[in-house]
Order: sequence, then structure tokens, then C-alpha cells
Amino acid sequence: MTELAHAATYHFFVDGKPYATEKTYLSGLEIKNIAGVAGNYQLYLEEQGDTPDRAISDGETVPMDHKEKHFFAVPPATFGKQQA
Repeated sequence: MTELAHAATYHFFVDGKPYATEKTYLSGLEIKNIAGVAGNYQLYLEEQGDTPDRAISDGETVPMDHKEKHFFAVPPATFGKQQA
């Protein structure tokens, strides 16, 4: 009798909502797609302590096999937009 290998499940959060994946790496675009984040939003990975949060591009891969990751999505900037 053989034991079937079970895929590990990795947990992460986007804007406080929990998600899970069996992939050990996810791209920024995959994370946004899983969480239903608009494509024009910028994704950030929350870092520990005083370390600045890190912007994650759509093509950048993030290892999911370590501690839980917490991301947040920011809408496109409107700085300098003139009011009509």
C-alpha cells in the first residue's frame, strides 16, 4: 500500500481577505487574479517592522513557501489631477 503525497497549501492575504494556493511561487499578476484585484492596481507586500513595504510587479514572483504573506492593493495614483 502506498501513501499518496499531498500537495502543501500556502496561505496569503490580500487586503485582509484570506486566500490559499498549492503553488510555491505566484507572480504579482496571479495574486491579483486570485484576489480579484483590478489589473491597474499596484500590489504591495507588507514587510516586518520598519522595513518598507515592497511593490510587487505583475511579472515578479513571490515565494509562498515561507510564512504567511500579506499583500495590499493600491488604486492608480491621481496626483496632480486638475479638478474640473
